[in-house]
Amino acid sequence: MLRQYIALIYLCLMSVQKKSITLDSLGMTASTLCAIHCALVPIFLTTLPLLGLQFLADERIEISMILISAVLGTLSLSLSYRKQHRKLLPFLILFTGFALIGAGHFPDMKNVESILIPSGGFTVALAHFVNWRLNKTCGHASH
Repeated sequence: MLRQYIALIYLCLMSVQKKSITLDSLGMTASTLCAIHCALVPIFLTTLPLLGLQFLADERIEISMILISAVLGTLSLSLSYRKQHRKLLPFLILFTGFALIGAGHFPDMKNVESILIPSGGFTVALAHFVNWRLNKTCGHASH
């Protein structure tokens, strides 16, 4: 599964003209799916085995989703920053999202884990959206 994601990322990097927008789209999708996964798995934990979906509760799935989101976010925002808009706002939003995700994994935060981690995922998706919007408003690299 991880190889498929790496191959997908590689294919995105092949497109020179639209790679940042494509990475933002993939990043928004991956981050949103991660947030939905983190929000819904605890709710449906008891029914997952009945549906044959117990693999969704595996910690490796969560870690791979976080890593994929981190790679896509870093690549996309870095490319856009260097070649398009030169704005730090998307990075600040991205780091805030990963800080929320990280905070949700601390043992002392178990009471608010189900809020922090999905919020972090949606915040990472927001970073991609802001980056995408900045790319659309800055049509050339002189900004």
